Amino acid sequence: MGLLFMRLVVGSVLLVRASSLLWSGHALDATLAFVALAAPGLLLVAGLWTPLAGMAVAAIELSQMFSSEVVVAPLMAATMGAALAMLGPGRWSLDARLFGWKRIEAPPRARTPNAH
Repeated sequence: MGLLFMRLVVGSVLLVRASSLLWSGHALDATLAFVALAAPGLLLVAGLWTPLAGMAVAAIELSQMFSSEVVVAPLMAATMGAALAMLGPGRWSLDARLFGWKRIEAPPRARTPNAH
């Protein structure tokens, strides 16, 4: 449930930001940048190609962080995008339906005898 919630929040924030900037009458190059921001947002909401979408979000947000005065919001979105790319989409996603849900469990650690 946590990954679903994380995907929905990050994707929704990206879509809201992209749509508000898209309709504000910017030049064509800025409009294309906003569309490039909305595409990974849609993919994250759907849970489709989550690792690629997460890395795209991280790259786009880091570039926005270094090119504007606003630092905190792009940094948080980039961090969440990178985390989603590393963690994957989770059970409730299109990725899980199309490619199967994978769960990785760490093997138990071997106990080492106490050296006295």
